[in-house]
Amino acid sequence: MAIGNFDGVHRGHQAVLDAARSEAVRRDAPLVCLTFEPHPRTLFRPDQPVPRLTPAPMKARLLSALGFDAVVEHRFDRETASLSADAFVAKVLVDELGARHVVVGFDFQFGAYRTGTPAFLVAEGAARGFGVTVVEGFADEGGAIVSSSRIRSDLGRGDVAVAAGLLGYRWTVEAPVVHGQKLGRTLGYPTANMAFASDDLLAHGIYAVKFRRADGTLHGGVASYGRRPTFDNGAALFETYLFDFSGDLYGETAEVSLFAYLRGEEKFDGIAPLVAQMDRDAAEARAFLAHATPLSPLDAAIAF
Repeated sequence: MAIGNFDGVHRGHQAVLDAARSEAVRRDAPLVCLTFEPHPRTLFRPDQPVPRLTPAPMKARLLSALGFDAVVEHRFDRETASLSADAFVAKVLVDELGARHVVVGFDFQFGAYRTGTPAFLVAEGAARGFGVTVVEGFADEGGAIVSSSRIRSDLGRGDVAVAAGLLGYRWTVEAPVVHGQKLGRTLGYPTANMAFASDDLLAHGIYAVKFRRADGTLHGGVASYGRRPTFDNGAALFETYLFDFSGDLYGETAEVSLFAYLRGEEKFDGIAPLVAQMDRDAAEARAFLAHATPLSPLDAAIAF
């Protein structure tokens, strides 16, 4: 059993998850991930929630692609937060889940007032009959520890390629397709519109993307994320023009993987210069996607 929040399921998390998979194979045991919903900061600081890299459904999808047999989403509420570290071990890990071996990261803390540490967990495991592996921090090629906060900062600057290097896959969002103002149709670029839960995670701009429909079919595309300053400067929407596609997508829950940041959002002096730039954006996105290759087996499963 791997335990953690795993927001982003990035390469640092994957080191923990890989260690759990190795133990499951060695012990011929089911491979399970224990995670917590909502994010603890949502409980303690509801006015400042964490912009989620991977909301629960996307996290489960990624964990499934990594070979996990089950994901246990333990509700993080006041009752859970008040459990002492030893009560959490006894009640959740032993009584409820019957853990045979637990794998955590070096900075994992749990229990009331975060008094449970990896060292405490090792001692509890020895006393209660389950094994514990503590995985050290995972550093990138430059020697810096990979973290969810770093990736959020990269996405906030539009650095989706850098974020992908830390994630080990192209960052992917999942949301239902909603009705917009249908401005794209009048410009020759009909779009699938999606509203994100958080508007402060991703930089506004134009992106080369891949769009996966609910039935699994995949389309390349070019997406605009922002407030449409040429028109209304309204609420932020993620609007994807799918290449070589016609049809109705309303109501579908789709996934969009971001491959490249092409440019920032701009206000144009009229429709003609806007459409001319959209033509260039679409051509650039097609060219980029034509040469894109998977970063990892996980990337291949999610974005290809």
